[in-house]
Amino acid sequence: MNWALVSRLLGYLSMLIGGSMVVTLPWSFPACGQTAVFEHESFVGMLESIAVCIAVSGLLMWLGRAAKTDNLLRKEALAVVGLGWILSGILGGLPFLLTPTYRTYDAAIGANVSMSVSDAVFESISGFTTTGASVLTQLEVPPDVDDCEAAALAGEIAYIPRSVLFWRCFTHWLGGMGIIVLFVAILGQLGAGGKALMRREVPGPLSDTVRPRIRETAVLMWTIYLVLSGVMTILLLVQGMDLFESLCHTFGTLATGGFSTRNSSVGAFSSVNLEITIIVFMVLAGTNFNLYYLLLRKSVGGAESNKPGRLKAFFSDPELRAYLIIIGVCTAALTFVLHRVEVYSTVAASLRHACFNVVAVMTTTGFGTENFATWPEFGRAILVLLMFVGGCSGSTGGGVKVIRFLVLWKVMKLNAERAFRPNLVRPLRLAGKRIDDSVGRDIVLYVCLIAMISAVSWTALLALEPGHQWQGETSAEKMIDCAGAVAATLNNIGPGLGICGPHGNYSEFSEASKLLLTLLMLLGRLELYAIIVLFLPGFWKIQ
Repeated sequence: MNWALVSRLLGYLSMLIGGSMVVTLPWSFPACGQTAVFEHESFVGMLESIAVCIAVSGLLMWLGRAAKTDNLLRKEALAVVGLGWILSGILGGLPFLLTPTYRTYDAAIGANVSMSVSDAVFESISGFTTTGASVLTQLEVPPDVDDCEAAALAGEIAYIPRSVLFWRCFTHWLGGMGIIVLFVAILGQLGAGGKALMRREVPGPLSDTVRPRIRETAVLMWTIYLVLSGVMTILLLVQGMDLFESLCHTFGTLATGGFSTRNSSVGAFSSVNLEITIIVFMVLAGTNFNLYYLLLRKSVGGAESNKPGRLKAFFSDPELRAYLIIIGVCTAALTFVLHRVEVYSTVAASLRHACFNVVAVMTTTGFGTENFATWPEFGRAILVLLMFVGGCSGSTGGGVKVIRFLVLWKVMKLNAERAFRPNLVRPLRLAGKRIDDSVGRDIVLYVCLIAMISAVSWTALLALEPGHQWQGETSAEKMIDCAGAVAATLNNIGPGLGICGPHGNYSEFSEASKLLLTLLMLLGRLELYAIIVLFLPGFWKIQ
């Protein structure tokens, strides 16, 4: 292991995290409407967080001062990605600790409850991994509070400063396309090492996203991301959101993260137009960004430059077609169920909430318009299954990814044929393209690992919460809640079932449980291996 090189690159990453915090500072200024004392205190806390990031960056770069960044090999790339995400989560948690941010208001003791270290890291990792799980219970001023500042200073409400709310959502946006991809786009001096880094962070198998001109790829992907973000922000502004909430919800949507500025998420706005806009951009964010890349690349000259041909190639992608079909079928099924059992009085209302929540869960965004934890069992079952499916490979979405299930189906079908035709010799194919047997085996192994990690984590979570009866829930309800929490964090969705559902949060879990769920978020975002290797002794041996 080339520790000097790893240290130097982590130093650059720390500087990037600290620099990113600067964008939160204006939201504490009087010019942005912030006059409360605790908003000014958050400005100081953000400055302190930036200073710590700079200090950590300076130390790490000094330790790696002799390293050459063009000598990055596979082992170092894995270390930088795995350790980089952990470091980003720790540094990103500083604003929650150094500003007047409180997890909740405890009526029993009549005071606010401060964020612990595990709370801060949980919230930060949840942001960067675009999970959207939260331990914060009060994101906005309660409607029965007349004087927000007096109530906050008196410790009567756990109000969150706007600069912290903005940082919380901005971590989504940074982590959505990938902090390592942004790192490569900005640094641009890693050579082949940049390709190694991006391969460890860009999600999904069979991806052609990583190309020889690695910096060009990273810059173009972030350019697409920026353009989509700008368009969505403008649309939300036109439809009545203010600039602060437009930016925050754009960050949560394009990154498929789900952090909102409202306790009731998108449902708080009660706007069909806003929901339609967010649905469209959630679908776009859950689509393979490599398809956008190819669409733009093919537009430059050549026989493939005609627009109809490019669009045909775009929509003929098997993963995209399966992704859209699953969304359509599940929306129709859920609409039927919600209307049949009269959860909503009209078909239009059933369709509205079914479509939004199917897309939010399928893309692993996690926004909500309704508390689906109270829906009929069949409806909840559909959403739980979609949690594991996730978005497309190469998208900002989480989950197992649609492409893996397509290949898994092909593998199962081929093996079933071989059961009665043992001499059958036929390669795996998807959309006419041959798939290496090794890719098929890797996908089967990945799905098995996800299932195993889910089962072990669920059991561990139950063990870590031995006597906890959340709000008088039964043991069966607690088991379902824990299973939902594992599925929601491992697949980077955010809201689960029961106590951690769309109208709940993760504040009731113990400190140890929060650390376990934090680990699951990292495993899901980096698709297991970049984190698993950190626990292998042989990985750290100096060669």
